[in-house]
Amino acid sequence: MTVYVSRRHLIGSLSAATCLAALPGGAWALNPGNARTMVDKLVDEINRVIDSGKSEPAMYRDFERIFNSYADTSYIAAYALGVDGRRASSTQKRAFTKAFTGYISRKYGKRFREFIGGKLVVEDVRKIKNFLEVRTTAYLRGESPFEVAFHVSNRTGRELFFNIYIEGVNMLLTERTEIGSMLDARRGNLDQLIDDLKRAG
Repeated sequence: MTVYVSRRHLIGSLSAATCLAALPGGAWALNPGNARTMVDKLVDEINRVIDSGKSEPAMYRDFERIFNSYADTSYIAAYALGVDGRRASSTQKRAFTKAFTGYISRKYGKRFREFIGGKLVVEDVRKIKNFLEVRTTAYLRGESPFEVAFHVSNRTGRELFFNIYIEGVNMLLTERTEIGSMLDARRGNLDQLIDDLKRAG
């Protein structure tokens, strides 16, 4: 094991309390109505893409546009990069955010594409610490309904989602683990990871 891997894993083994403290806190009071309206629009757009009958590449372009419109991409990318972001230049951080946004849009676009013939329905909103959780139910043909939850903050001055739980799977933690593993496989070469993310997902 290289020194780089050991150091990143050591620093990355932060306590759960520290991770929770790093969640985005809004500078403005969170409004459950605004959060629900945002997720209503997000879900409507996802459902339209699901029902569009477009080709896979066209659907993934639509999902990337949706992700850029409704997600706090800078926070999600920074969280995924974790402690490795400390050694990245501003140029690398911007390039990583752009490449990562395309990658995660394709990855989760494939998951949402499984919803063809089904739909997402917004159920309710509840406050959790310093953010809001908007819970939706996914109805798929031939499968039991399951929950898809969006975590919403107004850190940027408007309501955006910064995390998704699909059937209990946490997007933020999953992507931090996977990006860390991908970076380890490239011996910490962030530029190589950025190039590879442009084609991954």
